[in-house]
Amino acid sequence: MTDIVFVLNGPNLNLLGTREPEIYGSDTLADIEARLESKARELGLVIDFRQTNHEGVLVDWLHEAREVRARAVLLNAAAYTHTSIALLDAIKAIGVPVIEVHLSDPATREAFRHISYIGMAAVDEVKGLGAEGYVVALEKAAAL
Repeated sequence: MTDIVFVLNGPNLNLLGTREPEIYGSDTLADIEARLESKARELGLVIDFRQTNHEGVLVDWLHEAREVRARAVLLNAAAYTHTSIALLDAIKAIGVPVIEVHLSDPATREAFRHISYIGMAAVDEVKGLGAEGYVVALEKAAAL
């Protein structure tokens, strides 16, 4: 195990700061990354922060986390949370703890968001805390 933590972000999260700020807040993904970089230094960790709009890329990155023996993965799979059995299978296969992260709380939103395939294999979840949820998730990863 290394001290690297992958922070993987799914579809549409590149639009944070302008996309439905009443739900997702006004922080951009770059703001979140900067906040995490600072916290990671405090915790003696290195983060590898990425975003994609493509499901298969997320699967590949989960496999990569296994290859480099990452300490953990913080995964905000966005809409893929509720649809992707491929991500569920990848999480189960890699042997790296995954912490599910959501800016909003899916349980308080539309019914289709109440199912989390990511949560079926994740070791923990952080939801509804906005951008601060990533920091909380990183602290949880440090404790693993």
